[in-house]
Amino acid sequence: APMRQLFALLSKVAATDATVLLEGETGSGKEALADAIHQHSPRAGGPYVVVDCGAIPRTLIGSELFGHVKGSFTGASADKRGLIESAHKGTLFLDEIGELALDLQPQLLRVLDRRQVRRIGDNNPIDVDIRVVAATHRDLRAMVKAGTFREDLYYRIAVVRTVVPPLRERLDDLELLATAFAHRINRDMALSPDLLRQLRLH
Repeated sequence: APMRQLFALLSKVAATDATVLLEGETGSGKEALADAIHQHSPRAGGPYVVVDCGAIPRTLIGSELFGHVKGSFTGASADKRGLIESAHKGTLFLDEIGELALDLQPQLLRVLDRRQVRRIGDNNPIDVDIRVVAATHRDLRAMVKAGTFREDLYYRIAVVRTVVPPLRERLDDLELLATAFAHRINRDMALSPDLLRQLRLH
């Protein structure tokens, strides 16, 4: 039931260009939901670009997100299009946005407000037509209070905010999910009632 309510909300939101924030624990299915939002949107034929804000090295994330022009810094031997620009006419999924460095947050806010991106070392803005979905396992509102996440950026990404419940709060889904994963490994694999009971205990 909790997931059916979530699906009902997101199916309506998918048809719009509203920015969505998916909150929830690691492994609760946020990335799968972000992908589904894109696939059920008018932008499904466009690019779906995933940015893992926690995995890109701190020194590279600016260049990865916004791109750069040749000669803008040591090692910039050619112009590079950033991930935001690559999502033009599609969906940009900002995974683990709570990991984004505080000094990069104003630049992202400008992109969301103006729908323009400026490559590092270039003064000319580039228009981008993107839909943004963000996800985090962190409590962004607590981070706003602590001063580690910008309040204006939070309200810009949390236009539609929803929490993805962990599996322990929707145990009726466990058998369906376990069976689906088992069939990916072997179509004929059957899960015993004893195994399913053990999974519930975990």
